[in-house]
Amino acid sequence: MGGVARPGAWERLSGSSAPACTVAAADDVPVEPDQAELDGEFSAVVTAVTAAFGDQTRRQIYLHVKDGAGATAAEIAERFALHPNVARHHLDKLAAGGYLEVSIDHSSAGAGRPSKRYRRSGQSSSLPVPARSEGLLLRLLAGALELVDPADAERMAVRLGEEYGRSLAEQMSPGETPRSMRTALTAVADALTAHGFAARAEERDETTAIVRDHCPFGSLATTHPMLCAVDRGLVQGLLEGLCGGSVPVQLSSRALGADACASVTG
Repeated sequence: MGGVARPGAWERLSGSSAPACTVAAADDVPVEPDQAELDGEFSAVVTAVTAAFGDQTRRQIYLHVKDGAGATAAEIAERFALHPNVARHHLDKLAAGGYLEVSIDHSSAGAGRPSKRYRRSGQSSSLPVPARSEGLLLRLLAGALELVDPADAERMAVRLGEEYGRSLAEQMSPGETPRSMRTALTAVADALTAHGFAARAEERDETTAIVRDHCPFGSLATTHPMLCAVDRGLVQGLLEGLCGGSVPVQLSSRALGADACASVTG
C-alpha cells in the first residue's frame, strides 16, 4: 500500500470507460458489483472530493501548491493573508485527503522545529471512478480469509489495518507532536473519506464516534463481516499515530447487525 488517498486495494482509476465484464462463480453469483454499489461508490467519491475542495480558499491553496515546488504553512499564510493556523488547517485537510504530500523542510531558517513542506502528491486531480477489478480482488481476499480460522483472520485483519493506519498517520504528520483527540478524529474522518468511507466525526454523550455512510467493501462486508476488522484496525492505527499512544476503539457495523457503521472512542 502507498499514498494517502487511494492506496492498495482501494486505488481508483481515472476516466475508465472500458465495458464491464460479468464473471459468474460456480454458484452463479456475479463478480461485477451491482448498480447500487456502483452508485454508492460514485457518491463516496463525490463526498471525498467535496470534503477536500469544497472550500474556495482551499481550492486556491491547492492550485498554488500543485503548480510550484510546494509550500509551508507560513508561506501559504503570507500568500493568502491567512492566520498560520488557518493555513495549516487547509493544508492538513488536503494532506489527509491524499492530495498533498508532507515532508520535513530541514532547510528552514531560524531556531525551533523544522517546518513541514506540502507538495502535490502523485494522485490525479481528475474525478476518479471505482476500478471494476477491485470487486474481484476483494472477493479473492474474502475467499482467502475463509480458509483461515475466523479468530485468526480477524486478528490478522486488525493488525494489517493498524499497520496501515500508522503509516498513513506518519505521512500526514511527519515529525509532528501528538494531536488532541478532537483534531485527530477530524483528520481520521478526512482520511477515511478519501478511502471511500464517506466518514464524519460525531459527538455522542461522553464519547466521540466516526460514522461512515459508505463501505468500500460493498456487499462483501455483509457476507464476510471479518472484513470490518480492517476498518477497526485502520482507525486504531490512525489514532495511535496521530495521538501518540494506544487509543481503544469499539466498532459497530451494519454487517454485524448494528444500525450504523461507526468507530467509537472514549
